[in-house]
Amino acid sequence: MSGTVVERDLRETAPTPPLVSLGMLFGAFLRITLSGFGGTLPWAHRILVDERRWLSPREFVDALSLCQFLPGPNVVNLSIVVGQRFRGVAGALAAFSGLVGAPFLIVLGLGVIYSRYGHAPVIDRALAGVSASAAGLVWAMGLKMAQHFQRVPRAVIVTLLGFFAVGVMQWPILPVILVLTPLSVAAAWVRR
Repeated sequence: MSGTVVERDLRETAPTPPLVSLGMLFGAFLRITLSGFGGTLPWAHRILVDERRWLSPREFVDALSLCQFLPGPNVVNLSIVVGQRFRGVAGALAAFSGLVGAPFLIVLGLGVIYSRYGHAPVIDRALAGVSASAAGLVWAMGLKMAQHFQRVPRAVIVTLLGFFAVGVMQWPILPVILVLTPLSVAAAWVRR
């Protein structure tokens, strides 16, 4: 008898996941990709967490952490994880298609233009400007994600170790990940 009361209480207090259609997934990731020239992760966070509230900030960080560990582009992995979470395989395909369809066509067109006009100095200046803004977006996203861990000293230590190893010492990222991943998992395990 008490099991059914507990189960009912859990159902009443657990947040209901949002209803997300295939079209909504496609549209959200299309918007992310068209907004994020030079870096889509800040836009993914803004749209998935802040605007649509499909993920909590913590769920976003957890999903992105998994996606960074997997091979391939992080935001592509994120589209598949988010799409699968809400609509299964069809959702993963819809989110992935929304994310990569438009850039594929845009890059194809820009490639044709670049092959014709790529030698012009104005193109070099434009690409330098885009590179600078992309670097700024990466920094902004890193700082935004770090806010969620500022009260967790172990997470700050692992982050600083990773930054020092890859950013300062210029060590290859794969060995750094292979060392820091078990350390961070152990630190999280001890914390719980």
